Amino acid sequence: MIYLTQLIYVNEGKEEIFHEFEELAIPIISKYNGRLTLRIRPKENTVIEHNIKIPYEIHLVEFTNQKDFDNFKKDEERKSFLHLKKQSIQSTILIQGVKIN
Repeated sequence: MIYLTQLIYVNEGKEEIFHEFEELAIPIISKYNGRLTLRIRPKENTVIEHNIKIPYEIHLVEFTNQKDFDNFKKDEERKSFLHLKKQSIQSTILIQGVKIN
């Protein structure tokens, strides 16, 4: 299992386009043995400390393996609406990790 944390920074005023992209993209995750486990929209008053800009959203996602994640990124349906992502997202930080018991 691989675990991904994504910090998403949205262009100001492009939030609705981002929401449209997410509505299309999130369901495709499950086609590739993945699952969105947590989606957070932090606010300034809910962050205890930060040394980076607070992201618009934080996603926690898991995939069975790297191949499934790679196949998700190559999905043709997903590629058909990546223009929405490019219009709305300023930048992302993707952190890949493993579960520690």
